[in-house]
Amino acid sequence: MNAILEVKKLSKVFKSGTNVLKVLDDITFSIKEGETMAIVGPSGSGKTTLLGLCAGLDVSTEGEILLTGLKLNALDEDDRAYVRNKHVGFVFQNFQLLPTLTALENVMIPLELRGEKDVSNRAKQLLERVGLGERTGHFPSQLSGGEQQRVAIARAFIASPKILFADEPTGNLDDDTATTITDLLFSINKEENTTLVLVTHNMELAEHTQRIVHIKGGKIESDKKLKKKV
Repeated sequence: MNAILEVKKLSKVFKSGTNVLKVLDDITFSIKEGETMAIVGPSGSGKTTLLGLCAGLDVSTEGEILLTGLKLNALDEDDRAYVRNKHVGFVFQNFQLLPTLTALENVMIPLELRGEKDVSNRAKQLLERVGLGERTGHFPSQLSGGEQQRVAIARAFIASPKILFADEPTGNLDDDTATTITDLLFSINKEENTTLVLVTHNMELAEHTQRIVHIKGGKIESDKKLKKKV
């Protein structure tokens, strides 16, 4: 099975005046197609920065990232945006739904950005799948946090991404809702055979994946495959 994501000797430095902050230092790992992996670590360890670099939302200071075989550092922002739209799905802690669009319209966005038409049926099917078939016309303000995250999950999968990046997907949810969202995320991910990389401080969530990479101080402290394959 081929590696869908390869990270090689990655470093990220932020400069502010004379101050230099090295957030990531010599990070190397790869993940195969269909694998699920969690990146864990304390606040400030660099895990969210790493996720953003892997998704092509930013570029590294040193090192190389290959996503679906493409060298992200060699691409300009427009080309990276094209790669994201074609191959990548996102789920964020704060949902990032557009408040002026209905649940259905929010889910349709990724395919509409590709210029595809007649996408409402696919969006409706996914909203049914996440249990919101009766809420398609509701706006985000009319939905609970858990319902908004369900919409975000449907949106993440609508374009059949090869890889899904999730940043603290249960961070803003109560325990019961978080459990429901976790089950839903992993269930659809398995059905779609999507590669999943998630950032979390929640070890219970992390242990749903096949592999846990622990980051501390911008470095990989451990990279452990879990015996139980989920």
